[in-house]
Amino acid sequence: MSDAGERQAGLDRRTFLQRGGIYGAGVLVALHLPRPDAARAAAASQSPVVLTPAEWATLEAATARIIPTDHEPGAKEAGCVNFIDKALANEDAAATPLYKGGLAALDGVARARHGAGFASLEASQQDAILADLEKGAASEWALGDRLPQPVFFETLRVHTIVGFLADPSYGGNADFAGWRVAGYPGPRHRRGGFTPEQVEGRAPVVPIWER
Repeated sequence: MSDAGERQAGLDRRTFLQRGGIYGAGVLVALHLPRPDAARAAAASQSPVVLTPAEWATLEAATARIIPTDHEPGAKEAGCVNFIDKALANEDAAATPLYKGGLAALDGVARARHGAGFASLEASQQDAILADLEKGAASEWALGDRLPQPVFFETLRVHTIVGFLADPSYGGNADFAGWRVAGYPGPRHRRGGFTPEQVEGRAPVVPIWER
């Protein structure tokens, strides 16, 4: 089910992210993969390295529909597209052909249906296309079984959530946006762990962005 479908079922943003982290094995594993090369690349530049400007715009628009902006920041504000670009340039380089082909095919579906690239469409039109990709129901998809639509969608979904929740050093989670939304105060174990008072609820846990 897409993010939009989750919200329609009564799940808020925080529940969606927490459930993805707990039950989504791919997300859970990806969150804990070391990404030192991606971290160095993200520290060096916020500009595209692997993606073209057009691909960047398409991918940013798609991530923004996976985790939309509302009263809280979404994937766009968190810089998930930058996280994915830097990951593709380094530890996740094997997924580059999937993204290159998938983004082109996604734009192809958008142009076939609406005469414009995906990034230029209304949010409702983007949501409808992504929902069809998730189900494998976009008849305009040009790649057929060479890249099944649900495979591309799930890769995009997992990378978006990881970019939203992973350590900001990897290029996403800008200004701790994902951690703020998810209610995660930051990795205290790096600073000596939580105090007994904090564990027992007798002292507040100060989030990393206030330290």
